[in-house]
This record gives sequence, C-alpha cells and structure tokens, in this order.
Amino acid sequence: MKMISTTLMKRCACLCLFACLFLGTGAVAQLRNIKNDTFWNTVDGRPIYSQGGGIFQFADPLTHAKKYYWYGVHYKQAETYRADPSVTLNGNIFESVTCYSSTDMVSWKLEGDVLLPEVTNVNGRRTWVGRLGVAYVKELNKYALFVQHGGKVLITVADKPTGPFSWHQEISMEQRIGTTNTGDQTVFTDEDTGKSYLVYSYGKGRNKIYVSEIGVKDGKVDLLDCTQVFKGESREGNCMFKYKGRYYMCASNIYGWDASFAYYLVADDIRGPYIPTDDMQVMNGCADDYAHVTQTGFFYTIRGSKQETVIYCGDRWADFAGNGLGYNQWVPLSFDGRVPYFNSLGSWGLDAKTGLWQVAPDNNYVRNGSFEADRKNIPSPVKPVQEQLTGWLTNVLAGNKIAIGSADSIVLNHVNSVDDRKIVIGEKSLNMTDKVPFKRKVSQVIASSPYVALADGLYTLTAKVKNSAGFATLDMYAESKGKAMKYSIKGENAAWQTITLAHIPVKGGKVEVGFFADGAAKAFCWVDDVGLVRE
Repeated sequence: MKMISTTLMKRCACLCLFACLFLGTGAVAQLRNIKNDTFWNTVDGRPIYSQGGGIFQFADPLTHAKKYYWYGVHYKQAETYRADPSVTLNGNIFESVTCYSSTDMVSWKLEGDVLLPEVTNVNGRRTWVGRLGVAYVKELNKYALFVQHGGKVLITVADKPTGPFSWHQEISMEQRIGTTNTGDQTVFTDEDTGKSYLVYSYGKGRNKIYVSEIGVKDGKVDLLDCTQVFKGESREGNCMFKYKGRYYMCASNIYGWDASFAYYLVADDIRGPYIPTDDMQVMNGCADDYAHVTQTGFFYTIRGSKQETVIYCGDRWADFAGNGLGYNQWVPLSFDGRVPYFNSLGSWGLDAKTGLWQVAPDNNYVRNGSFEADRKNIPSPVKPVQEQLTGWLTNVLAGNKIAIGSADSIVLNHVNSVDDRKIVIGEKSLNMTDKVPFKRKVSQVIASSPYVALADGLYTLTAKVKNSAGFATLDMYAESKGKAMKYSIKGENAAWQTITLAHIPVKGGKVEVGFFADGAAKAFCWVDDVGLVRE
C-alpha cells in the first residue's frame, strides 16, 4: 500500500506541475499553451483569420499599457477551408485586415477589421491585398500600415493601433528597385532604436532583398532609403528579427503557397553586410518537415525577464495548398552563438513575461506526420528535386526502385481524395504499393536535439491506415535501444482505421518508428496522421 500511495503521489505531483506550468496557476512560471496543426480561436471563441502579417507592440489607446497587436489578412477562402478542409481552394478574395491584441502572446482578442475593401478596392475593383505590417510614425503621430496592393505598395494610416486605417498614398517601387511591386514584404521595428523598416524582395524573380527605413518625406509617410542586402537564389516570405544585438534576414523558397526551408543571413548592422554574403543558409532543425509545413511569415522577439526568446511565426497557406490544418504555426528558436535552431513543435508553452518556454506534454514528436511537407509526388524531377519524402526514409527491399524521372519508379506518396480528406489531414499520405511483389520499410528516427529532449519514458504511436488485401506482413513498429514493438495490420481495411501501439519504452533519447510492408503486386497501404506522444 505504501508503494502504491507513493506512486499515486508522484503522478499527482506531475499533474499539478503541468497545471502550474501550462495553466498559469502556480508560482513556477506562467507558461501558456501554443498548439499548432489546428485552427486558432480568440479568447471568446471566434475564429482567428490572420495571414501574411506581423506582431507589433504599441501602447493601448485607453490604458497606455504596452500590448501586442497582431495584424494580418482575412481571406474569404480561409473561412470556407476551415469549415471543410477536404477541398483545396482557388483564389484569394480580400475580406479585411484584422487586428488582434494580447498581453501574453497566446490569448488574443479581436480588436476589429481595421482595413476594409471599401478602402483598397479602387472604383470597386478587387485586387491582390497581402503581406503587411504596421509602424508607428512619431513625426506625424500616426500608425502606418504598409500592404502589397496589386502591383504597388499601399500606405494607409490611423490615429490608433486599432484603426480604422485610411488611404494615405500608393507608391511604385520602380524608381527604387526597378519593379513597381515588391516580391514579398514585412515591417520590422528595431526596439533599440524605435525605427521601423520595410523588408522586401525584388518584384520579378525575387532574387534580391532590400531594407528601407520608414519615415516622413514631403509630409507623407514613405520609404527614406533603399539598401540591397542580398542578391542570389530567388527568395520570398522576406522577414527579419533581432536577437542579442544581431539582425537576421530570413526568407523561404519560391514554392508558391507551399511549405519551404527557412533561410537566414546575419549582420551586426541592419543595412549589412549580411553573412555569408549572398548565400542564405538553411536554418538547422527545419529540414525534416519544411519548417513545420510553413512559409516564413514573421518573427517576434520577446525580451523577457529571464531570457530573450525568438518566435518563428510561419504562414500555412492551407486553403490554397491543402497543407493540413491551421493557418498559423508558431515555434520557438534556440541559438548556438549566432546560429539559430528551428524547434519544430506541435505543442509548447510560453511565458511572455520571463521569455521561458517548454515543450508541452501533448507534443507530437513525429516530423511531417501528415505527409504534407512535400508539394509534389515523390520522387520529384522538378524543383525541389527530391528522392525521399521529407523526414522519412524509404528502404526498398524488393520490387521497383526509387528513380527520379523514371516512369517505372515507385511513387512514395498518395494524393488523397475529397472523401479521404474528410477523415485524414491534407492532400497527401504515405503510399506503399507496387506493380510487382514488393517489400518495403518506411522509417523515421526521432531523437533528442540539443534543445528539445526526447525524454525516457513510455510513448504511444498512432496512425490512420487504409489498405487492400494481399499483404503477407503489414506492420507499424517502434524500436528503441534494441527493443522493438509492432502492431500487425490484419486483412483489408476498405475505410480509414486508426491504429495504436501503446506503452513504447523509449530510452537513450532515440526511437525509430515506421512501417513494414510485404505485399503482392498491386496491393496497397496508405498511411496518414502519424503521431508519437508521451504517455
């Protein structure tokens, strides 16, 4: 009885600690949960629609206390996709620029629609509106919202951070960079100097990146200068942050609405030189799932009482690309000196006052578990040229091989139908099939990183599967420290089924998870929504 009582006391203590950490009820830390891979709501349960924007800290007009203000675009298609994510949509109808406020970076309140189509739609004609940010212009005591507007840049102004914003002027970038438009753009405010900058790429080809200080020219809010800081491979999703006194210029590949590596350069001065010169580096930690299936959106640096924490705020253009659930995916960065590390987390806790963060108990440690990182059928002969699924290794033991550009190659992912997507997430799933008899192992090694530990303990592995008959063996497995466990899939599953492998003992901060198939010709198994969560 004494042993049982002690065990129960330990479990209760753990639960109380989690409550203190993640619900903010204890004195340890006010860690509040940020959950990715889902659609977000405001504190009163309203859907959050905010894409291609940024977060800025301004004084509340009433209390004068500093608050976080998050601006982004609300597209009509975002509503439709959220209601039914089984269909990828076309078009991007501008509904408004939204504004949300928060005191903790987690709980957000809708302040309202601060820029409306009545302002942006000149003569009633719709045009592209997106990629925006807000700067406080001290000389005019105005808040200026910069936004891409058709083929130019629109500047709107307001008396308060909560708007409404009205037309100020539209500027062509042609005299500055040679194109009327920016490729992509964000606004960055340097908290040390109070100055704000427009960060943007060249409008055609996007092979150059620029920084321009925002200020007043001839009585109007405008760009005061233009400094080219990069020329090389085409990049978009341009944004930047400051950490420990250094400036980081970041961007994505030009993959349209799809996910990408997160790239960066670093400099001691905002106008450069940025190093390595004209050679953007892939951020460590982002390669196994294309930056948690996102495109670089913006960053926010929290200067807490205990540590400085940079939050990567990725845009997931799910409605236009079918990239799973949720439009906003936020993760904390870590640093080895000046080198950033991308912590791809599904669930984590943040204390905005101290700057401390921690992995949440319900975090899924599998990378690219819904197989949405890859925008093409894999292997892909077109950019990005790719042989393996992102984050996964396919080992062909028998049957046709993987061959880029060959008609005889096996295809590693399956295109989900509308009916599939009513049950599983996103456009793609794992595909195990062949025209001939085959044996195949698809695996992922999950291990502790320098900043996120895969703690020893028991874990549960889950997946959704749909398969034909014709398999001699079809297993989901997990192996750690030489001990293997498996779930054997028996017979045909004509509809998607959830399979579970529980009580997996993980030791040494490392586990291999995956699937093994020994199938007859044309037998198939599709796998989606793989998760590994600590019990």
